[in-house]
Amino acid sequence: MSKTVIFFLSLCVAVTCYANEVATKGAEVGKWTMDVDAAYKLAKQKQLPILMNFTGSDWCGWCKLMDKNVFAENSWQTYAQKNLVLVTIDFPSNPNIVPEEYKQRNKKLQEKYGVRGYPTYVLLNKSQEAIAQLGAGKEKTAESFRGEIDAAIHLSPAGIEATLKKLSGEQRKQYKALLKKNLEINDSLEKWISTRPERNEANLKKYNQFVAKITAIEKELKKYW
Repeated sequence: MSKTVIFFLSLCVAVTCYANEVATKGAEVGKWTMDVDAAYKLAKQKQLPILMNFTGSDWCGWCKLMDKNVFAENSWQTYAQKNLVLVTIDFPSNPNIVPEEYKQRNKKLQEKYGVRGYPTYVLLNKSQEAIAQLGAGKEKTAESFRGEIDAAIHLSPAGIEATLKKLSGEQRKQYKALLKKNLEINDSLEKWISTRPERNEANLKKYNQFVAKITAIEKELKKYW
């Protein structure tokens, strides 16, 4: 989903997140680190995407929920250890949690990616280009969050190109039609959100209808991945 959609979600739910056992130096596939430079180097070496976790580790509530429901799960850890380089960009109340050398860099990264609240998960491709922003949610699981990441990767320009290359004839035509429909619904959602709709039951219902349509299309798209 787009940055605008993530902003609307932040209006619906106060969110923030933290992942345990964060290294301050070095990087390993599937393990959280604050060392961005090491993470960049590792991602390039392994040709893997990067998931940046913008968080406030010691003052959040939703972070603990995400940690319990997503990041602590064995299925998430198994997936991450094969598929992701994980980076924690932390803004804690306790200044001693983050090494001094990372503090200004964290602020610059927050500005670079337009992060407005915590948690925000910025997904970068292997070339360090941002392809998606993801958020927290009380209903999220390791499996559903993994699905969001996989969808973002497949629906990135490089992901779409890779899928189209393996399709031919009618399948290629059908896939392009689904992509167009997905883009149209997302554009309609963003335009609606840009009007700053009032937070009420009717608008939440309308938002959920948009999400249901997008989810249904993504389900169809996944058949081609």
